[in-house]
Amino acid sequence: MTINKTLLSDIIPFSLFQNYNKENCLLVSSKNLLICLAILKKHISLQFNLLSCISGVDLLVKEYRFLVAYELLSLVFNTRLRVKIFLDEQTAAPSVINIFINANWWEREIWDLFGIFFENHSDLRRILNDYSFEGYPLRKDFPLSGFIEAFYSQTKKTIDYEKIQLTQKSKAFL
Repeated sequence: MTINKTLLSDIIPFSLFQNYNKENCLLVSSKNLLICLAILKKHISLQFNLLSCISGVDLLVKEYRFLVAYELLSLVFNTRLRVKIFLDEQTAAPSVINIFINANWWEREIWDLFGIFFENHSDLRRILNDYSFEGYPLRKDFPLSGFIEAFYSQTKKTIDYEKIQLTQKSKAFL
């Protein structure tokens, strides 16, 4: 089933609809995200009742730094739809846990790796990194070697941390 753009424009407040290589994509304002996802899930002609993935992207541009993409699947019509929102560093994305309960871990993962805050999330804490880890490793401005090194001390039987000393000179590649 192809998605009817006129039906979507009548019931959903979106900014842009794209159909590229049979991939349907909606660009939505972060203020309208919750209402859009609720309509997409509950409307009888759409029934996108499965959230299959949430992805974060660091664009490293000035106006909008981050992109959050929600991958929806309609099991009834065998159709996929990607809903995208753009955010700057100060704007929080609304949490969609009340609409899709499985968004909990994906939102925590995106917050842990990118630093994108999800507003009204009930349990936003680190999920992949250590609690003492500083920074967000999937941001494009994060150093490749990190700031500190974690290692296990055999003598103390604990995990110790040291600041990394980058003493190697830069290499020139020809």
